Amino acid sequence: MKVIKILLKSLREYKKPTILTMVYMVVEVAMECVIPLVMAHLINLMTADALKPIVQSGIALLIFAVISLVFGAFSGREAATASCGFAKNLRHDMYEKILSFDFADIDRFSSSSLITRMTTDVTNVQNAYQMTIRVAVRTPLMIVFSVAMSFGINPRMALIFLILLPILLFSLFGIAMVVMPIFKRIFKKYDALNNSVEENVSAIRVVKSFVREGYEIKKFGTAAEDVRKEFTHAERILAFNNPIMILCIFAAIWFVCFRGAQLIVSSNQTLLTTGDLSSLMTYGVQILASCMMLSFVFVLVSIASESMERIAQVLTNVSELKSPKNGVTDVADGSVDFENVSFRYSKKSKKAALSEINLHIKSGETIGIIGGTGSAKTTLIQLISRLYDTTEGSVKVGGVDVREYDLNTLRDAVSVVLQKNVLFSGTITENLRWGNKDATEEEIIHACQLAQADEFVQQFPRKYDTYIEQGGTNVSGGQKQRLCIARALLKKPKILIMDDSTSAVDTKTDALIRRAMRDEIPDTTKIIIAQRISSVEDADRILVMEDGKIAEIGNHQELLEFGGIYRSVYDSQTKSQEVG
Repeated sequence: MKVIKILLKSLREYKKPTILTMVYMVVEVAMECVIPLVMAHLINLMTADALKPIVQSGIALLIFAVISLVFGAFSGREAATASCGFAKNLRHDMYEKILSFDFADIDRFSSSSLITRMTTDVTNVQNAYQMTIRVAVRTPLMIVFSVAMSFGINPRMALIFLILLPILLFSLFGIAMVVMPIFKRIFKKYDALNNSVEENVSAIRVVKSFVREGYEIKKFGTAAEDVRKEFTHAERILAFNNPIMILCIFAAIWFVCFRGAQLIVSSNQTLLTTGDLSSLMTYGVQILASCMMLSFVFVLVSIASESMERIAQVLTNVSELKSPKNGVTDVADGSVDFENVSFRYSKKSKKAALSEINLHIKSGETIGIIGGTGSAKTTLIQLISRLYDTTEGSVKVGGVDVREYDLNTLRDAVSVVLQKNVLFSGTITENLRWGNKDATEEEIIHACQLAQADEFVQQFPRKYDTYIEQGGTNVSGGQKQRLCIARALLKKPKILIMDDSTSAVDTKTDALIRRAMRDEIPDTTKIIIAQRISSVEDADRILVMEDGKIAEIGNHQELLEFGGIYRSVYDSQTKSQEVG
């Protein structure tokens, strides 16, 4: 019930169609339950050879049937409106919630799992909701009305239907207890399946270049077969629903027919008439149909129950990283201070990603960072814009702890060009305006000139109106990097972080970008992560990261004279260039 309450908050403007669905359904059920009584009266009149009453009863039947049809159609229309609207709101609320996730939340849920929850899981809930708001009213009312009408005709005969219901409900409950754990396993395997698809589609060039299509197809086939087996197992158990219900209901109808015929003959239709028996048969069929519908909805709800739980997990997730109440809304300058900082990605991690970091960067200073893979270079800079919170110690920007800032204010003051450059589908101008939605054409061109992107953009037939495909697949890696740098510059940040963001450009272009930033934005603090010594040698200070710690710090000349890791990297790169 707790999960249902959470999800129903997304119903909002679709409460009215939901209520109307049930109101219309009440009228439909009432008409369907009256019809057998009129039919019984009609059959009894036929034996009396009275034509006028027969015509009147026939007209009444027609009217009741039409009313039932009209209100059933209204109910179906409102149910479709309510369920589709509910699904729309669920997706909107989930998407809005996901955008508020911090990086730790994304790591915990995984992107493939979130996609499954917003698509497959929401569709399951939508289908179950549409059927439930109709059947939740129709089935109980139909059973209650049918049993009540049957008691009105002959209590002893109706008792058969009443005894039958607990048996059917017990069967449904027992099956539910068996299949629920299976569906939990299935959806976890769905996540793994979608993760495999996402991974291979995004890395399709690597798959093809290593001719691994066959291997990946086989791996996917194994995962898909695993899902099929689990679903088949669950469906085989659920398949017992219909046979059990049909067996019970038809056994009851057979008994009603047999015992009813005996009463009619033995009492000469004083205890039970032919019309009464016909009505009892009709009510039995209605109970059967209601139970069959309940069985179908039960299957949908069984599948949707796990989906509901997974959606609720997203909607109720509370990020540890959030803006403080009345957070600071002004960043004084681009100074950065790391004070005794240590960081772990997870509380369960035995080893810290960063340890004992003490670093003080002046506003406007240029800092270079180098280090081997896994040395925590990217982790270090992610703490500045508070993509993660420190485990120990504090990070200050402009003299204020980043945890005291309003998150939007802090991140507006920090531009990050990530290691994995991302462009979105849309024109170049639309992509660049992610940095500043109000940027003028002149500001866009100037930012591209600083990033050395204007030259190649001007060569496109449509220039800045050139359409970028999803993921930037129609531009080269170097072009993508330069556009991302221009986008970051448009924010006019107080701190600019470049995480190996010139790795795909040649050394000449790299030097031009660094010179432009030095001359054009001297007051902006610049932090450059790079693999090439040439990308950081002009920095005011250079950090050498190793195993999550600052191993060396100094300018280019000081580090060369120190003769440590930096000198070793410099010598190896210089020799490689000489050999080349």
